[in-house]
Amino acid sequence: MLHVLNRHNGATVSEVAGEIDLPRTTTYRILETLCVAGYAYRATSDERYRLTIMVRGLSDGFDDEAWITLVAREYMYDLCQELVWPCAIATLSGNSMLVRQTTDHRSPLAVEKRGPGFRVSILGSAAGLCYLAFCPKEQRDTLLDMLSRSKDEEDAPARNRKKIYETLVENRKRGFAVWHRKRRVSDETSIAVPIIAEERLLAALTMRFSSTAVTETDAIDRFVPRLQQTARDISAEFLRQHQRDPIESQLKNLDE
Repeated sequence: MLHVLNRHNGATVSEVAGEIDLPRTTTYRILETLCVAGYAYRATSDERYRLTIMVRGLSDGFDDEAWITLVAREYMYDLCQELVWPCAIATLSGNSMLVRQTTDHRSPLAVEKRGPGFRVSILGSAAGLCYLAFCPKEQRDTLLDMLSRSKDEEDAPARNRKKIYETLVENRKRGFAVWHRKRRVSDETSIAVPIIAEERLLAALTMRFSSTAVTETDAIDRFVPRLQQTARDISAEFLRQHQRDPIESQLKNLDE
């Protein structure tokens, strides 16, 4: 009903009921409930229901990190279908990177099935190194200061600022970050590229693969161009959806 009212300059009970295929009495009860809650009102002049300014509050708390995850999902699925190896999208969360979405459940090559909510170290992951390389300098310095005081072994490299900066400069120059991880089954390599919208860093898009199955050189040649193109596609769609009315954009994502 919010969607219908948002598309029209007011609508009657019959018009709303017809568009969403609900009985008129049910439609009337829901519309009146929206009025009581403050999200709609009924004009006495024409008996049409219209939205109030309160609907804009529905987008509060729906941050860009959550939005970019919804936008990225289908692009990630397409990328995984094409390259088979699992990919993920991660955003900064405190002093670690939070994996927001993965394609592990769709990839037959994902040995470890990771799901949303999985956390990785900033300095111990391709996603984290990618984020550090492309985030604003002030944020980078603050994060490195915080990590340098951490007692976690994975954060120890932050104490050697010169070496870390050399790595980050190289990553920024190449346009991606690489991380190697030792595993009992087989070694694993991850490559991450930034997702940037209008010069704002939103997230890191990562693909991981077996180091014995694909060399780093081959992976850079094969995977990086597709990762970067997917990141650009996600960024473009993110910006396009942000130009819509916030309620309409959220409802579309929920429907999908």
